[in-house]
Amino acid sequence: MTTVSLPPSYCRRIGAAALLVVLADFLFYGQPAGISVFLFAIVLAGAVVATHPAALSNGRVWLRPVALFVALLPLVENVNPLSVLVAIVALAVFALSLAGRLRASLARIAGQLCLFLVSMPFRFARDFLRWRGVARRLGRGRVRLAAVAVWTMPLTLGLVFLALFGAANPVIEHWLSLIDLYALLERIEVGRLIFWLVVLTGVWAFLRPRPPRLIRPILPFAATARSARNPAEGIIFGKAAILRALIVFNALFAVQTALDAAYLWGGVTLPDGLTYAAYAHRGAYPLVVTALLAAAFVLAALRSGSETSRDPSIRRLVYLWVAQNIVLVVSSMLRLDLYVDVYALTYLRIAAFVWMGLVAVGLALIIARIALAKSGEWLLSANLLTLSATLYACCYVNFAALIANYNVDYSFEMTGKGVPLDVWYVRSLGPNALPALGRYFDHQKKTFPDGEAGDGPDAMTELHFRTGKKNWHAWSFRGWRLLRTLDKQRSLANPAVAEPYTPGR
Repeated sequence: MTTVSLPPSYCRRIGAAALLVVLADFLFYGQPAGISVFLFAIVLAGAVVATHPAALSNGRVWLRPVALFVALLPLVENVNPLSVLVAIVALAVFALSLAGRLRASLARIAGQLCLFLVSMPFRFARDFLRWRGVARRLGRGRVRLAAVAVWTMPLTLGLVFLALFGAANPVIEHWLSLIDLYALLERIEVGRLIFWLVVLTGVWAFLRPRPPRLIRPILPFAATARSARNPAEGIIFGKAAILRALIVFNALFAVQTALDAAYLWGGVTLPDGLTYAAYAHRGAYPLVVTALLAAAFVLAALRSGSETSRDPSIRRLVYLWVAQNIVLVVSSMLRLDLYVDVYALTYLRIAAFVWMGLVAVGLALIIARIALAKSGEWLLSANLLTLSATLYACCYVNFAALIANYNVDYSFEMTGKGVPLDVWYVRSLGPNALPALGRYFDHQKKTFPDGEAGDGPDAMTELHFRTGKKNWHAWSFRGWRLLRTLDKQRSLANPAVAEPYTPGR
């Protein structure tokens, strides 16, 4: 009868996965998230290296761990969905590169990462079922696991010897009596078993990185040669049609640009009944959508190697139109800035600023692609690189504190103009808004000594925050800085306090 055993590489991966599950249980189960996420990511990266020892023979292999460490640093700053996403993508790139399965261009790497992340939950189950099928075929219906069976005799005899030692040695008998099997069984909860399974499924994908194979890779903006073209298509989307469309579009965009220049920058009085805030709000987001549609038209009309892309007149009109679109996006950002001046700052409005900046950069890259005769794949790679750098930089920005400080500093209560502060919204931003709220309430006490500061809920928020940060699992660099800021703010408000505030005192 044929005996089927696990290959050494599988044994290493199974052992590493089991150890990672144990570590994840210690770091995460029932614990707050903080520096523990960074520590787990570092250990996972070490396990990936251990399961791919052949990759260590590369002389420049040290560049990958350094790049990974830089990508994981946002977890030290603060653990949030964005920093976790950056870490997962970085670990995926690291694992695929060590396994020698990473493509060359950034656009193809992005496609691989998408497929890898989508297939992550199914990788372990697929490998397990494949191995079981192979084992059945080779074993003729009987699966004999030599890697498991080899431990049967040592463990059985070990338990017998342990029982004999317990009967012969009172100290060992006392140690055995301290083991409460029922208590151990009670700690194995259904939720804990599900947590173990989720962790095992996740880490297995990194220990054995295999992106699914597609029959035909699909890249956006890829130029495709067509052997035959529809005559109607050649008329509607031909060179003459595109030339006329660009002339019309440039004229329309010039009107819009002139209106923005007059009302937003030139100081021309708006029509009766229309405020600058309403003018700004009505145009900010539609103009960005307009710019995106313009970009799509340019990419479709000026495909790489097409006849229209080689025409000098069309190229000049495209340059002019894309430049107008960039001005349009900048105008949208100015509109949004005017709207924020009136209605304060929110997460959505910050995201809109970032998004508009990315759209402007994307339009500039379209001009570069046409001028340098680059491919659509180059354009996609450049945009992905810009997006990745932006998201990585955003990991270090404390948006909650930024919003709270802006809304407090430019509120009606602090400056005498603008809109009253939405205290409940600022409170909803969490502990990072506490310093700004402290300055606001201090100002209110000085301005209206008999007024209510309303600092009860904020004191409870600070208490919960300080209590949670006592657990080392929850440590983060941002949280440490916030604690120092709160201590400094407390000492300035009450000079008699000579040491940092401790909850419960």
